[in-house]
Amino acid sequence: MSAMQDPVDLPLHTRLLVVALVALAHGLLMWSWIMLPSLSRPVRHEMSVSVTLPAPPQPAPPEPKPAEPKPPEPPKPKPKPVVKPKPVKPQPAPQAAVPDVPEETPPQEEAPPPEETSSAPPQPAGDPPAPASPVREPDREPDYRAAYLKNPAPSYPMVARRMGWQGKVVLNVEVLANGLPGQIKLHQSSGHDVLDNAAIKAVSGWRFVAARQGGQVVTKSFLVPIPFILKED
Repeated sequence: MSAMQDPVDLPLHTRLLVVALVALAHGLLMWSWIMLPSLSRPVRHEMSVSVTLPAPPQPAPPEPKPAEPKPPEPPKPKPKPVVKPKPVKPQPAPQAAVPDVPEETPPQEEAPPPEETSSAPPQPAGDPPAPASPVREPDREPDYRAAYLKNPAPSYPMVARRMGWQGKVVLNVEVLANGLPGQIKLHQSSGHDVLDNAAIKAVSGWRFVAARQGGQVVTKSFLVPIPFILKED
């Protein structure tokens, strides 16, 4: 075996390499010692769990005790019969004898003489009353606000509600004599076609009170305003 070489005899670059390796080994050992607790520590994951506990069993109701038999009631004494005294019949008083008196016949009344009938002709009665003139109903305009008509309000379109569109639609509606709508024209727009179409669709299914002129039901056009207003809840 060859003898070991003294480190003093090693060249300079070899000694520097050995010192660097020793320092690197100490650095790695120190780094592993610092990182070891953080690596070995377990990671916790929290989770909320709700548990529904069963309701405690309710105690069974106590069984009803049998009713104790009531003692028999003593027999009631029978009432003694009451003897009623016999009523004493009153004796009739003696009546005096009434003498027989002949009955008098009333005098017959004479019948009145028959009345004389006049031969004059009966007088004619007065003129018969004139027939009452029929009451004519007053003139009126078409109407859509009567409660018995039950006209539903127009539906607010969802697009207009999301966009915040509002406005007032005025329609020129022709009301026929039977109360149904005829031609429907747009008199004033709300500025949004969606609201205008919703108003026309709703009014086309309404019923109206027809106009009256001269005592007769007539067809007439009038303006129907329909406002669309968004209200905050």
